[in-house]
Amino acid sequence: MNTSLFIARKISGDKASKSFTSLIKQIAIVSIALGLAVMIISMAVVTGFQNEIRDKAIGFGGHIQITNFDYNVSFEAQPISSRQDFTDDVMAIEGVRHIQVFATKPGIIKTDEDIHGVIMKGVGSDFDWSFFSDRLVRGNILQIEEEVRSDGVLISSLISSRLRLDVGDDVFIYFIQDPPRIRRLTVAGIYDTGLEELDRIFVMGDIRHIQRLNDWEPHQIGGFEVLVAGFDVIGAVSDKIFDVIPYYLDAKSIRDLYPQIFDWLALLDMNVYVIIVLMIMVAGINMITTLLISVLEKTNAIGILKAVGAPNSMIRKVFLWHAAMLISKGLLWGNLIGILLCVIQWQWGLITLSPESYYVTEVPVNLQLHHILLLNAGTMLTCLVMLIMPSYIVTRISPVKAIIFR
Repeated sequence: MNTSLFIARKISGDKASKSFTSLIKQIAIVSIALGLAVMIISMAVVTGFQNEIRDKAIGFGGHIQITNFDYNVSFEAQPISSRQDFTDDVMAIEGVRHIQVFATKPGIIKTDEDIHGVIMKGVGSDFDWSFFSDRLVRGNILQIEEEVRSDGVLISSLISSRLRLDVGDDVFIYFIQDPPRIRRLTVAGIYDTGLEELDRIFVMGDIRHIQRLNDWEPHQIGGFEVLVAGFDVIGAVSDKIFDVIPYYLDAKSIRDLYPQIFDWLALLDMNVYVIIVLMIMVAGINMITTLLISVLEKTNAIGILKAVGAPNSMIRKVFLWHAAMLISKGLLWGNLIGILLCVIQWQWGLITLSPESYYVTEVPVNLQLHHILLLNAGTMLTCLVMLIMPSYIVTRISPVKAIIFR
């Protein structure tokens, strides 16, 4: 039998504790519960926000792009052939789920009253429309077929409101080249991702318009977009793709394409780290106070234990076990509060945000089991480590003085 644990259970179940000591213990439990709840909510909200913005950026550019090396300088990149031997090798890489062609070209949308600079992104019949289908506000996604060129385009709700365009309206896009060219297209659908930085410039259309504007052959494209199974495998897949493509092509991940967005998202991690450190420190300090008061309250019991031959190490373990039980109660309530609030927000979206400032309409939540387990384990371990030094106070207690202590 674990003697220290047995005595700690008796102390925890002692109903005769002084009201002041009982109040301190309750405060310690509440501080741990609230601290863990704040940590769970912070982790869920920040990771949820990062996932939302990340998915929106990926929807515009795929996880990885294979292009000429000059594509990062201008959207008017030199074409490559769609007839590549490496496409089968890319699809064979573990984690790759789809590959599609694309091309881009800068242009200007002109109406009777306004003009607006855009990037027309041309896609083919192999394009995965799932991202835009989920974010379509009005109209329909483009139906691009192999035989017939589509004159429809998708524009964002931001462009729609600025230029007062709606589904079915004709839109004139001017392309500055020698000689300048104009395309009269029709608004087939309006999407809204909430990511203003990309919504304000991207117009989706048939890749064959860009091929004709650039005098390309039907097999010439701007590049390939590769979609992978998850964001976490982008780095590994990108390295493998770089090994199988020709020397004159480059493979860039979405991080490389939009570094300003991902650098901004990375800054949010620091907020979570600061919150976690502060909450654990508060919980640890409260537990130190609770342990010292518990030792003071049980001074007589410590003296009796020492008198019957109990070593200091065993008595220290008694109070560490007692502290662990209090921490466990706090963690239990913290998990219930934090997870419940996250589930309520995820299910009903009670807390809303301004999409102009935050790029989302409601606070996103991303509850992950491993995050919760790590926060619980980290809180328990850190608090117990912080209690090791204060627990040595029992070694300074004299058995004779402790027994007569009142």
